[in-house]
Amino acid sequence: MTRFVHDEFAKDYLEELLKPYGEVKSSSKISGEIKEIDVLFTPLAQQNSNLEVLGLLGRFTEFPAILEPFRNAASGDEICDCIQKLLEVKALLRRDAKANKTKLQESDIPKLWVLSPTASPALLSSFNVNQKSGWLPGVYFLGDALRTAVVAIHQLPQTPETLWLRILGRGSVQSQAIVELSKLPLNHPYKQATLELVYNLRQNLRVNQNLESDDRELIMRLEPLYQQDRERAKLEGKQEGRQEGKQQGRQEGQQDLIIRQLNRRLGEIDASLIERVRGLSIEQLSILGEALLDFSVVADLEAWLNQQAG
Repeated sequence: MTRFVHDEFAKDYLEELLKPYGEVKSSSKISGEIKEIDVLFTPLAQQNSNLEVLGLLGRFTEFPAILEPFRNAASGDEICDCIQKLLEVKALLRRDAKANKTKLQESDIPKLWVLSPTASPALLSSFNVNQKSGWLPGVYFLGDALRTAVVAIHQLPQTPETLWLRILGRGSVQSQAIVELSKLPLNHPYKQATLELVYNLRQNLRVNQNLESDDRELIMRLEPLYQQDRERAKLEGKQEGRQEGKQQGRQEGQQDLIIRQLNRRLGEIDASLIERVRGLSIEQLSILGEALLDFSVVADLEAWLNQQAG
């Protein structure tokens, strides 16, 4: 259960960071045996220099990219599964190009970035990886034809350039990244949105009884940050107009997050249900964020909404 919570966080987090720069598809299904790509990113036609704010993650997404984040260390079989997804996407692009009588450009084929919290020397050796000049430690490339790299997050240097990837690490690596995130300037474009996602992760983890030690430590690390953030929000909210604007912005952001999670879990939900979700209060949205983890069909959502209305 906790692995699903972390998977959902990783997808929402990457989507939030990358959506200003191109098309982001999470849980994207591909043909053949049912497989899902965690995050498929297609950059805007016009190169966006603001990608630099995302550091190393921005370099990964200068061109089409498949991002496969793992909560636990990716195994050899799991990396092979990711490579298979990439090859199926490449085959689909080739078929489309042939049907349209166009030439598939190399730059249009996504590169695969396997984001693993750790990676053992034995695992890396088994893929005969290499480190390329100009790239940071922790980024390991397979042969050029495979267009794949394994990112060992625990080996990334502790610099601002790697912050947005270390958020997806675990243990002390993730905790340190969250501390660095909290110290960013208040006007940083991704600070508050990322903190809200991290707080949502904290809330979803708290409902689980059997947490791993890493998750318990993460909750403890987040608790004072969460309380400080909420106290700061209250102080800033003394000016009524500003408070209303912040409250509305926070509510809209939470609505968008919940709707994305519902679409990912249940498939595309219709407009009438989306409208009902947007009509919920912040408190109800928080409760729904926990309840949706148990939903398996749209009827579960409808029953929950009916219960709230009653």
